[in-house]
Amino acid sequence: MEKYILKFCDIGIGDISNVGGKNASLGEMYNNLSPEGIRIPNGFAITTSAYKDFIKYNNLNFALNELMLLLDKKDFSNLTEIGSKARKLLLDAKFPLDLQIEISNAYSFLCENKEFAVAVRSSATAEDLVNASFAGQHDSFLNIKGTMPLIYAVKCCFASLYTDRAIKYRLDKGFDHDKVFLSVGIQQMVRSDLACSGIGFTLEPESGFLDVIHIAGTWGLGETIVQGTVTPDEFLVFKRSIKNNKKAILQKNLGAKNKMLIYNDNPSGINSTVLKITPRKWCDKFVLEDSEIEKLARWALVIEEHYNKPMDFEWAKDGLNGELYIIQARPETVHSLVKPISISTYKLEKKGIALVQGEAIGNRIICGTARILLSSQEASKLQKGEILVTNFTSPDWDPILKKVAGIITNKGGRTSHASIVAREMGTPAIVGTGNATEIIKDGDLVTMSCAEGKTGYVYEGKLKYLQKTFPLSKIQLPQEPKVQLIISEPEKAFELSFYPNDGVGLLRIEFIISHDVKIHPMALIHPEKVLDPEQSLAITKLTQNYNNKPDYLIEKLSQGVATIAAAFYPKEVIVRMSDFKSNEYSGLLGGAYFEPQEENPMLGFRGASRYYHEKYKEGFKLECQAMKIVRDEMGLTNVKLMIPFCRTPEEGKKVIALMEQYGLKQHSNCLEIYVMAELPSNILLAKEFAEIFDGFSIGSNDLTQLTLGIDRDSELISDLFDEENEASKQMIFQMIHTANKIGKKIGLCGQAPSNSLAFTFFLVAAGISSISFNSDALINGIKNINAALNASKIQQILPAKMAIAHFNK
Repeated sequence: MEKYILKFCDIGIGDISNVGGKNASLGEMYNNLSPEGIRIPNGFAITTSAYKDFIKYNNLNFALNELMLLLDKKDFSNLTEIGSKARKLLLDAKFPLDLQIEISNAYSFLCENKEFAVAVRSSATAEDLVNASFAGQHDSFLNIKGTMPLIYAVKCCFASLYTDRAIKYRLDKGFDHDKVFLSVGIQQMVRSDLACSGIGFTLEPESGFLDVIHIAGTWGLGETIVQGTVTPDEFLVFKRSIKNNKKAILQKNLGAKNKMLIYNDNPSGINSTVLKITPRKWCDKFVLEDSEIEKLARWALVIEEHYNKPMDFEWAKDGLNGELYIIQARPETVHSLVKPISISTYKLEKKGIALVQGEAIGNRIICGTARILLSSQEASKLQKGEILVTNFTSPDWDPILKKVAGIITNKGGRTSHASIVAREMGTPAIVGTGNATEIIKDGDLVTMSCAEGKTGYVYEGKLKYLQKTFPLSKIQLPQEPKVQLIISEPEKAFELSFYPNDGVGLLRIEFIISHDVKIHPMALIHPEKVLDPEQSLAITKLTQNYNNKPDYLIEKLSQGVATIAAAFYPKEVIVRMSDFKSNEYSGLLGGAYFEPQEENPMLGFRGASRYYHEKYKEGFKLECQAMKIVRDEMGLTNVKLMIPFCRTPEEGKKVIALMEQYGLKQHSNCLEIYVMAELPSNILLAKEFAEIFDGFSIGSNDLTQLTLGIDRDSELISDLFDEENEASKQMIFQMIHTANKIGKKIGLCGQAPSNSLAFTFFLVAAGISSISFNSDALINGIKNINAALNASKIQQILPAKMAIAHFNK
């Protein structure tokens, strides 16, 4: 009977003290989740008893303890020296013969007496706990083949208990050095060097939103993702849709993946992998098919439900048999433990010169001195509170990252090491900039802004910004009217879902079209009409992964809308169909070939009139097909649709009929279709419009400009534009009064209720059903509504009451 070996089939989650957190989890999954269809590569664990006996056999306890006592625990000035000496003690020690024999026998049994490659992974007793993951603190070795290389790799794992980062991490988390022991897992290698691999979370790692699964993937071995040497593909999957067997992929973002880690055919020692340039055609292709993304998501759900907590996991695809595998899983230790108690918003007073941009981690804005470090060995150059600028970070950087105010990297994505550590520490980061170390100069004063959506910007100099913090406990939503959000960017949806709200009153799809699609819808249907070679090439490149170019828009638009709908599910999300003006549409790739030249686009070819016109009818069909996917195929029936700039009831009927022709039948599958009330004709003929549509949303900006005869784009008379003008208020009140009288929902989208307490009193007294705010105005808007509802002085709402009496006559 083995003294030091436990096979995966003999391990469960209760064996952490014997095999560490990582191996305990692998054994738990191998025994309990393999029957559920999840593939877990087989293996065995070298127990902590082996490590303890190894230390005892070489009399290392005293020497290690003495070294740790010499550590400078204040400034960690001698951390590198102490760590190096500790690791040398273990690497120079002798391996007990009985331990060597047991490892050799277990390896032969696993390989069925044929030598094949295995992964050798460290697994500490304090690892993969809910409050301390120890992820990346200890070393693992891949593609180890043969008994002697395996035994040496095990010794290297033992030594990695004293990496600089692991020593510092234990001190930060309050673990005694001599109370943490190491087990080593030996696992069959999945040949992902011939395919792909990656990591995943059963929540959205940026915001902690629990109803999605985040998957990242790259070609070759997945270590490049965590190391930050590549920007991976990223996928978001909605849990509810997976559970209901619906189309579930919310987002697919293509990463650069310009390097890949593969097996080294001629390894020296335990260096059995090599980094190489990824073939160009692979860089432009997603690593996973949709069916594989959803399979991994289903497995992730099973894992999460088994452990009854949010998890992060590692996956790999074998290039020989084409099968997917889960190779590791652990509790998620950052967002799953934190419940938001307040909301902080940041906003630049004025933007400056953007030096570089990348993916934003967090939502903060900070100013500070940029310090360029080319390696972790240059740590002495960094002063506490400076902004680190580097190529990428790895776990060796952890002791340094505790000192920084912000992190900027050339490489890496949202699941890179820098991103993970930044979230854990609450430090803003901008990753994957490409050239930050070249553009930013050492010692420069810069401003990092992660408050502008998915993209983060590094600005020159120190910029002024506003920060507001609101305790959630002090924000009380009124029962009536509903308080809703105005949203454009899918990337902000999960964070905004934690704000107090009753859903989304206006989802503008123009942002998704201009930022994610980038191509004019008609240019996708008729690409032959785009005569500019550069634009034509750009369209071809963007659509290269699609057999039919229109499918590109349908997928991008449906996923953008679905991301927001999923973030707020089951609350209503009202999607306004496209409302670009012709001059705005012209700015899209290929747009100039399909748009008319108009003297006043604000009053021209826009809104409902565009949808049934031969110049755009085919483009509107693509919009409708995208919305049908969101509602019918993905199951997000909380999505309601809204038609903008509908001039006459006859136009409304044409659009409703066309939508039905394109698969969006009103009231089928609970589909409600609203209309924007932004034209005087909408108010004067409200009863006629109400016979066609299910509700109204007042667009106060357009309504004010058309009531007062002011082009709100004109700087010459902009000072006359005022939503609180008496004529505009009369129009707004008449619309609210008529809608309430005939039992139709009536909302309003605009800034005025957050800026003006008097205007909020007016709306509440008039009986508005809902008010929608931009996120930066939401809290002030809620305060104004509550003040209106709690008003004790009747004269404050008397003007609105008088207006009601006037219209009731």
